[in-house]
Amino acid sequence: MKKLAAPILAATLALSSTVAFAGGPVIIDDETEVVPAKPTSSVGILPIILVTVALCAALCGGNDDTDPRLE
Repeated sequence: MKKLAAPILAATLALSSTVAFAGGPVIIDDETEVVPAKPTSSVGILPIILVTVALCAALCGGNDDTDPRLE
């Protein structure tokens, strides 16, 4: 029995060791994608509209004064 077990054990070790290293080393390349940031100097349309409306309200004004001569 011992004469038969030694070659079987050697064949098993030889086959299992090649299977264990079959894939080779796995190298994971950790590459992060750099996304350029949007410039903060760009002004949207909403502040321009709000400033225009505020200036119009201040300069045009609602004149509630009535002319005393017309009454």
